[in-house]
Amino acid sequence: MKQEIHVTNSEWYVMNCLWEEHPLTLMQLVHILNEQMGWSKSTCATMVRRMAEKNLIGYKENGKTKYFFPNVKKEDVVVQETKNFLQRIYNGSVGMMMNTLIHQNGLSEQDIEELREILKKAEDRTEKKR
Repeated sequence: MKQEIHVTNSEWYVMNCLWEEHPLTLMQLVHILNEQMGWSKSTCATMVRRMAEKNLIGYKENGKTKYFFPNVKKEDVVVQETKNFLQRIYNGSVGMMMNTLIHQNGLSEQDIEELREILKKAEDRTEKKR
């Protein structure tokens, strides 16, 4: 069984940097996160240390420099966080979530077509399992 992965809002910023490009040094992360979020070096260092303790990221040392990389796949985190959100907000009901989105925002023709394609793929997968 896979370990449950939980990434906080702040950790998402660091993870997105590392998923996009890795390995990165702390100073490279500081530069990116300072531009994007206005974070200081100490904020970045604290985040990186905590995330390494949680095993979300790892590092390799080359001399005095640490090169950071993700220890978890983006797809795995997205799936886990989506399941957590769906369970927490909609008691696990995809239908209830879709109903809320439709009533609050409406759907464009493009959205409807995209949903049809998604449902068709799900239907095809279900038929193959039979």
